[in-house]
Order: sequence, then structure tokens, then C-alpha cells
Amino acid sequence: MTDRERDRDRDRAAAPHLAVIGAGPAGLAASVAAAARGVRVTLLDSAAEAGGQFYRQPAAGLRARSPQALHHQWRTWERLRDGLTAHVAAGRVRHLTDHHVWFVEHRPDGGFTVHALLGPEQHDPAEVRADAVLLATGGYEKVLPFPGWTLPGVVTAGGAQAMLKGALAVSGRTAVVAGTGPLLLPVATGLAAAGVEVAALVESADPKAFVRRTRALAAQPGKVVEGAQYASQLLRHRVRLLARHTVVEAHGTERLEAVTVAALDADGRVRPGTGRRIPCDTLAVGHGMLPHTDLAETLGCRLDGLAVQVDDEQLTDVPGVWAAGETTGIGGAALSLAEGHIAGRSAAARLRGVRPDPAEWTAAARTRTRLRAFFAALDSVYAPPAHWAEQVTDDTVVCRCEEVTGGAIRTAVSELGAGDVRTVKLLTRAGMGWCQGRVCGPAVAGLAGCALTPSRRPFARPVPLGVLARAGDGGDD
Repeated sequence: MTDRERDRDRDRAAAPHLAVIGAGPAGLAASVAAAARGVRVTLLDSAAEAGGQFYRQPAAGLRARSPQALHHQWRTWERLRDGLTAHVAAGRVRHLTDHHVWFVEHRPDGGFTVHALLGPEQHDPAEVRADAVLLATGGYEKVLPFPGWTLPGVVTAGGAQAMLKGALAVSGRTAVVAGTGPLLLPVATGLAAAGVEVAALVESADPKAFVRRTRALAAQPGKVVEGAQYASQLLRHRVRLLARHTVVEAHGTERLEAVTVAALDADGRVRPGTGRRIPCDTLAVGHGMLPHTDLAETLGCRLDGLAVQVDDEQLTDVPGVWAAGETTGIGGAALSLAEGHIAGRSAAARLRGVRPDPAEWTAAARTRTRLRAFFAALDSVYAPPAHWAEQVTDDTVVCRCEEVTGGAIRTAVSELGAGDVRTVKLLTRAGMGWCQGRVCGPAVAGLAGCALTPSRRPFARPVPLGVLARAGDGGDD
């Protein structure tokens, strides 16, 4: 090793250290921005490759010839990928894949220790010590139950998209895509382009509601064009759109065979006599997204509703902790990129003891403002039917982990006096399984007639006791 190389390595080791958790659009943008400004970055992610759900790549062994066909903003992805690769090669970024972060510890010296489990089995522990942390943990799907939703062949909309992007696979030949939210459009068109017969796109929202949001929509003409392109693809593939409809039941014995859909009235109730049965072997269903806030909660970050609260620099109210992307509110890849750029620049400046200059991220801030307004308008349109819980029978399984039915939850409320999700959990075990209520939480709250509130879990994922016993024995800087 030459003297120049030794000096370079010494300078890198002395540089302030930022741990970025999550390698989706926000985490990638933040890592590249911070590394370019003299900060040493460790990027941790649970996936085997960078990109998150939006830029999920097919497994290398599949040798996909045109992976860009499954993606939007491919050139943006290439710039992020190439930037990350360059910083990793230069030693400015360390990218740790297959690292499942379960806890972030705020040390007495003001630094942080990121605790993770390694690999698919998630048993081997790892620790990363850093001067600051940037949370880019993304979001997860909200799925509301209905009779038959546990049948094989019923998947989440995001799950269907992940199979298509990551494995170039589909779960059947005939699909119905249902629920509400903008994610349904790329899922339906993606499945159709892959050769699946999409029998119907069942959207509970009312298209007329968009007319009342024309101001917010007009501020994002690119998004309007994107929506028109999806509509064109649906027409080309002859996908039937059933607006103001919902799935009321999935049918089958050993696996999905058909679904019954019905029209909704102005109040969000199923209109009697409108049910129709659609044969299919796949149902891709989703009702929007929720922010991942577990790590932020354990650090004591303030939440704004169900999202992490941040300031104009994407700083949380906990010193040394930034947050960007879906964890601060669901808003898509473009908003996540803007927030990641801002957070990375802010973190780099503050870690180097320099006063951040907002002029560095003026364009990103403008994009952030416009997109937040745009997605706030979308949220007001894409809402689950107001009376969806009326379709959940007493025999419908709501918590799949613990096999708790809708009837058990209703009994806990009406006869045992439960008035919140925590009390229902204590009385029925709903939410005590492996997912810790992430899947069933919204449904339990809806059936109990109470608000969905943060869970305040001590850890972000289940952890073996042996890992807890060894925590703190050692780690990387």
C-alpha cells in the first residue's frame, strides 16, 4: 500500500459516519448525496440488491433481457445505481445487503448503534456504529379482510408486483386486481403485459372525485400523463374497469376459483342486487400503503398521525436522526427521491459541522412541496369504502397469524368492553403473531370502531433471545 493510499484510508476512517437504513429510492438518493459531500456512509438493507420495491430487480440467475420493461424512471435508477457503485468502489459507501435491522440504539456518547440480523434465516447478529442515522424504511401494504381472503391465489397487489419484478413470475393465468389506490394501475397493466388475462380492475374510488381535485392534479402534469398512459394500456389489453366496486367474497375450495364483486353506493355501502361473479385464479388486492415507523418509534421520534414528523431538512425531533421517503408519508418514488436528496445533503453538512444551505436543495424542495400536495389529494380520493367492515362475517379470519375471527373481535368490543386495538389484542390475541399486527392492525381497528394508532413495539422485528443476550458485545464502525 502506498503512502497516498494509507493517507486516503485514514481520512476516510476519520470522516463522520452516517448509517442509512433502507436502499429504496430515498435511501439511495440520501446515500449518494451524503457520500458526495465527504461523509462515510453505511447503507443497510434487507434485500439482496439495492432498489427497494420500486426498483426491484429480477434475480441475476434469471438473466432478464429487458428488465426496464417492468419499470418506470429507468434512467433515474441507472444514475442511482451507478452513483452507488462508484461510491462503493471508492470506499465512501459500504453497502450491507441481507441486513434486517431490528433496533437502533441511541448511545450515551451521542452516537448510534444499528442492530441487524443477517441473511435469510435472520439469526446471525451484526452491529454498525455511526454518528447519525437516516431512516428510509419505506412503507407496507394495507389489506382489509373479506370472506375468502385467506385462500391460496389471493395475494397483495404489491406481492403480485414483487413476484413479477423479482422473479418474472405470476401466480395464475386469470387475475382480478382489486381494492383502491394508484398501485393497482401498474399491477394490472404489468400482469396484462406479462400475458395474464386481467378479467377486471375493481376500484372502490369514484372517478368523479378527481374532478374536485383538478388544481392539485394540474400542478403535476407528468403524473396526469402517467395516469393516461396506464388507461391506454388497460384499453389495449381490454381490461375491464369496475369503478365504485369492491370485492365482497373470494370463492374456492383448495384455492381461489372466483370472486364476487358488487357496486358501492354514495355512502360506501354495497348496493343490494349488484353482485357479479368473476372466475379467476388470482386476486391481487390492496387498500393503500402505511409508513414503516417501527425504528423511528423506538428512537422516540415524534409522529404526525401514522408517519414520522420531519422539518424542512427531513430532520426528526431526535438529534442526529433524519427520515425520508414513505416513512414520512406515502407519496411514491419521485417524492422519496426528493426527500432523500434533501436528507443526505442536510446530514452531510451537519455531520461536517457546516451550516446547511437550503439553496443546495431548492429544486428538490419545490418538487417535495408539489408532490406532497398531489398525494394529499390522491389520499382523499383513494380511501377504502367507508362501510367495508360490514362485509366481514363473524367467521372471517381477520388475524391470520393467530386465527382470530371477526366474530371474536366484535365480541371483545360488544361484550368485554374493548375500546382500542391494544385491548382487543389482549383479549383475543389478534396481532400477537409473527407480523405483530402489521397486517391485521387496520382491520382490527376498523372492526373495533377505533383509530389505528402506533403500536410502540420495542423492536422492529422478532429477535432470537440469543441475539438479545449477545447484543452490545461488538460492532463495526
